[in-house]
Amino acid sequence: MPHAVPYSLVKTTANERQESMGQDHIRYDILAQDALRGVIRKVLTEVGTTGRLPGDHHFFITFLTGAPGVRISQLLKSKYPEQMTIVIQHQFWELKITETHFEIGLSFSDVPEKLVIPFNAIRGFYDPSVNFELEFDVPLADEEELPAAEITAYPVAADGGEETAAPKDGDEKKPGSVVSLDAFRKKQ
Repeated sequence: MPHAVPYSLVKTTANERQESMGQDHIRYDILAQDALRGVIRKVLTEVGTTGRLPGDHHFFITFLTGAPGVRISQLLKSKYPEQMTIVIQHQFWELKITETHFEIGLSFSDVPEKLVIPFNAIRGFYDPSVNFELEFDVPLADEEELPAAEITAYPVAADGGEETAAPKDGDEKKPGSVVSLDAFRKKQ
């Protein structure tokens, strides 16, 4: 004969199970963001290996300038105290990628700069050539959304002079696939 379990015990066990289902002890949100940052790491690693971007690919990378591990010059930090967007397209050098960050040389108003950007400081990655975009939940220190400053690296001719090619006016950001983790989070 089967053993009968009191209803109050079943109800308590079910409630405990339901409460534990509401808490994400695994932290899927963090795992998903880390996996998507791995996409950026992989792409930059391939570019770093070849020293150039394939086809028409180029990247807009928005990051928090005050995030732990970010290293930029005091001039850039004073000009962009919260966040900035860099464009990796024609002129860059010494692109080095590690598991946690990347280093890159870019020119800002004809002044060469070396930047160190942890992947955890990245708020956005956009490749307009294929309309691919990733967004990350990296809150600003004061939790306000500020418009990103955009910095563009222009090509330098082989003779050292600046080329006349500039970004096309048609290279504006078009609506496309945005991967936002908010859609996967359980609202509380």
